[in-house]
Amino acid sequence: MRIGVVVNPIAGMGGRVGLKGTDGKVAEARERGAEQRAPDRAVAALSALKERAPDAEIVTYEGEMGAEEARRSGFDPEVVGKPGGSETTAEDTRNAVRQLATEGVELILFVGGDGTAVDVAETLSELDGEIPMLGVPAGVKIYSSVFAVTPKAAGRVAAGFDRLEEREVNDIDEEAYREGEVRTELKAVARVPVAESLQSSKQLGGGTVESLADGVADEVEDGVTYVLGPGSTVGAIKTRLGFDGSPLGVDVWRDDKVLVRDASESEILSALGERNVVVVSPIGGQGFIFGRGNHQISPDVLRRSEVEVVASRTKLDGIGVLHVDTGDQEIDGSLRGWRKVRIGRFERRLLQVR
Repeated sequence: MRIGVVVNPIAGMGGRVGLKGTDGKVAEARERGAEQRAPDRAVAALSALKERAPDAEIVTYEGEMGAEEARRSGFDPEVVGKPGGSETTAEDTRNAVRQLATEGVELILFVGGDGTAVDVAETLSELDGEIPMLGVPAGVKIYSSVFAVTPKAAGRVAAGFDRLEEREVNDIDEEAYREGEVRTELKAVARVPVAESLQSSKQLGGGTVESLADGVADEVEDGVTYVLGPGSTVGAIKTRLGFDGSPLGVDVWRDDKVLVRDASESEILSALGERNVVVVSPIGGQGFIFGRGNHQISPDVLRRSEVEVVASRTKLDGIGVLHVDTGDQEIDGSLRGWRKVRIGRFERRLLQVR
């Protein structure tokens, strides 16, 4: 099996520093102390692939666009090109896909977010080829259904698949997203290898949350710091607590006061107190509670906090299990298992976290 690998090494850098994306914001992300996360996630995917399919042939670009990560995973990659400069661009991704398509690869395994997915899908469409694509999630936002649930899951799917499905590739306007508005747009339809429970489904909407928000507000305790995640469900809780929260950001609240609005990881850590509670709601349809759209709530934040998961009954009806993908195995392991999810003022539902 020949697999073409394309890594967007800057994908996801804006997440933990509160930028909600990296498009056009790489310099600012670096100034805020952002670190690359895509290369390590690429290694996790390729290591899983190496374990399942040790004889797989990896074809890729030089440096952090794939070759370095492949070597770290135990492969001896075939290198067919290199990026045009020190900082990779969308055009480097597109050029890599064009070159890999001529090398007889059976799959394009890419590492990035929705923007990278668009670059890969549109390029494959221009080539009128039949090569499928599969995403290793590394971006801040994941609205496309071409990604595996985790990097390791991507490696396992790539190692052996016998079924393809047409899946949507979506992207959002990052500037609007930073202002709290989600504008999704269908960019392409791609052929994707699939495996049950190893991939994200398309996002679905939620339901009413008023009684749920009342329940959280009723149980607020003095002196406790609340880290309130993004989304409309937790947004209703913010409103119930009496403040206008950032719709797609993370807000920190304690004793009737907003300590930080639209906080970065470092700002959250600075605001934490003796006892801290993180309140999050899963992404509808996908079921992620950490690792998608809330990278500011990092493993370091979670180590110092309790976690409360909230969701409407309608949202949970479209979710079989919950998922975590923080990139920290210890934290992910501590979060997995059976967890009570608040679904009303008093009601809770038991759901498994994987």
